[in-house]
Amino acid sequence: MVVTLKDKSFEVYLKETEIRNRLKEIGTQISSDFKDEDLLVIGVLNGSFIVMADLCREIKGVSIQTNFLKISSYSGTQSTGIVKEVIGLPDDLQNKNILIVEDIVDTGVSMNYLLHRLENENPKSISIATLLFKPEAFRFKYQLHYVGFEIPNKFVVGYGLDYDGLGRELPEIYQLK
Repeated sequence: MVVTLKDKSFEVYLKETEIRNRLKEIGTQISSDFKDEDLLVIGVLNGSFIVMADLCREIKGVSIQTNFLKISSYSGTQSTGIVKEVIGLPDDLQNKNILIVEDIVDTGVSMNYLLHRLENENPKSISIATLLFKPEAFRFKYQLHYVGFEIPNKFVVGYGLDYDGLGRELPEIYQLK
């Protein structure tokens, strides 16, 4: 199936069942890694809201609190390389287990910025979960603890990801045709 958003056409890349099955696997791993612990799950808006909701429902036996942070380094289909924080972090992160949830990590610029900000708050631990990862575009050395899918360095939309604000509601991941 082909979807057109504004001036671009996209074709299905990952089906909804594949995404949900992978999030269930990641949720099981997080449940094991943080069994009987408290976990602050921070979603990076706007793209992570769907991934984060589905992932949190798959985490069992862990006391979860949620929060959101908004940062941006995108314009259209390209990363600007400049990070702008829009909505800030919770007040007290000291000695907390933090799980950052992203829809996609490509260059890694936004996540690198966020990691440095979080480290200054002295958390107990920081882990990263991302639905999609583009290793070809990644420019840093930090660890991604939970990766849904490694994908080629092509632009994607759906399941929370957008093209100029459009396409987030699509239940599958679509790749630029």
